[in-house]
Amino acid sequence: MDENLRWRKSVYAAARTSEHDRAALRRMCSEDLLFYVNAFCWTYDPRLESPMVPFITYGFQDETFLELDDSIGKKDICIKKSRDMGASWMLCTLFEWRWHFRHGQSFLLVSRNEEYVDKPGNSKCLFWKIDYLLKNQPGWLLPRYTRTHLRLTNDENGSAIDGESTTGDVARGDRRTAIGLDEFAAFDVDAGYKALASTRDATRSRIFNSTPDGVGNAFYDVSHSEQVKQVVLHWTKHPVKALGLYVGENGKARSPWYDEECRRCIHPQEIAQELDIDFHGSDFQFFDPKEINRLVVQHCRPPLFVGDIEFDADSMQPRCFTARPKGLLRLWCGVDASGQVASDRGYVMGVDIAAGTGSSNSVISIADRKTGEKIGELATPNMRPDELARYAVALARWLRDDTGNGAYMIWEAPGPGRNFGDVVIESGYRNVYYRTREESLSKNQTLIPGWWPVKDAKRAVFGDYRRALLDGRFINRSRDAMDELREIVYTANGSIEHSKATRTVDPSGARDNHGDRPTADALCCYALARRTPVPQERKEQVPEGSILARRQMADDRRRRLEAW
Repeated sequence: MDENLRWRKSVYAAARTSEHDRAALRRMCSEDLLFYVNAFCWTYDPRLESPMVPFITYGFQDETFLELDDSIGKKDICIKKSRDMGASWMLCTLFEWRWHFRHGQSFLLVSRNEEYVDKPGNSKCLFWKIDYLLKNQPGWLLPRYTRTHLRLTNDENGSAIDGESTTGDVARGDRRTAIGLDEFAAFDVDAGYKALASTRDATRSRIFNSTPDGVGNAFYDVSHSEQVKQVVLHWTKHPVKALGLYVGENGKARSPWYDEECRRCIHPQEIAQELDIDFHGSDFQFFDPKEINRLVVQHCRPPLFVGDIEFDADSMQPRCFTARPKGLLRLWCGVDASGQVASDRGYVMGVDIAAGTGSSNSVISIADRKTGEKIGELATPNMRPDELARYAVALARWLRDDTGNGAYMIWEAPGPGRNFGDVVIESGYRNVYYRTREESLSKNQTLIPGWWPVKDAKRAVFGDYRRALLDGRFINRSRDAMDELREIVYTANGSIEHSKATRTVDPSGARDNHGDRPTADALCCYALARRTPVPQERKEQVPEGSILARRQMADDRRRRLEAW
């Protein structure tokens, strides 16, 4: 800093006495962003004894400035950052530099509410930072400009910077050189997705800047999109924070600064969010990430077979399993030459149903009663609940035990589960879970099919699933399912949800339209512990000589030939 201040002093002294030097410096500033920042820009840090600080860029900030400037007019860019890396100052400084030295530029700064965009005296707001940059520059360098609430206009070149909050459809119908969305993960979930949609056609260059805040928001999607350029500002890139860098347990980077910050953090979630750029850890996770990692290494493996169940669409009677590379069904169990599984054990199926709109997966999870292993999984985002039910009934009938009974099926009944359940019951399949009165001492079974997450039922089911994973009563072979456990979180009201289920951008509605692997697995685990008498499957009277009767005869003949 001392060297930079001495250099700045000499530059300012030369400019005071020479118009030629002032013109040269203006030209140099307009041509070189990094020269401009390190020569004439100041930032503010009230934590310091002297809060006015010359903006002296670190190496990682040089790279970020140039990456951001290169993106203008070309592409969207996302900044994933640890706390206190100077990203908001860089965003404001870049826009101010282009406003200052480029003709006809139009920028928009967006934050979650107006007071974080432009509020007099509030150093957190974005326009305050720009005002601070202008206030601390020499008069000869400044253009003539007009400053009003939420707007800054360069009267000499026609460039402008505006501000908006996300209370409405931000930038809808607008046209901008670039739009900066600051602390994007902190936007209300609905507002974040609306901002994504409304800004898409307003500019070719959106700059999303934020620390993580879980996975159930628009920033998570942007930060994992292959269509968006990703810039990661991890604390280890900061030479002061990384001083004394060493590798701690589990190969995690640490430093004396990081250790002190961890001691000051109240909850591991805060460390994950503010320091580690850990999207999953920044939610209040229900499952311990370390245990998930251990179980993945210990139990997960690629499926033995991938394919589909072939079945009659009308009767929902299965024929056989057919292997195909892009099949929906993944199996971690043996399938014999005739396309059948072993019958010397019982099977259970847990089902979580989505609306089939493509926004989330409907999932069927299959487990072996004898071993407690998950031996099958189907996940698809585009199958309607009624179509899924037909497939599920055929699959359950295919999974016969040595008494001829199909798999015991349980599904989450609300929302799309209602349509699913109607088809299952109408098919005549009866080896299903019926709602029990969990709140009563007797826990009597009702005549209502499907599982209903009343009161604390979901917490109890997930709690038992978590214990079953840890003590080996349930062995999950699916890597995808285990990874998705990281997205099961406590919500603000203490309930348990898949973090992406809190979104309401699904055109079909709210959480009830969301399906996921952990819920299907938890229901599957719950079904393993239940020993209920198997109701006899209702047999439809098929008129002799009808098309359906002839088709069933043909199916029986084909199965006998295949078995032979």
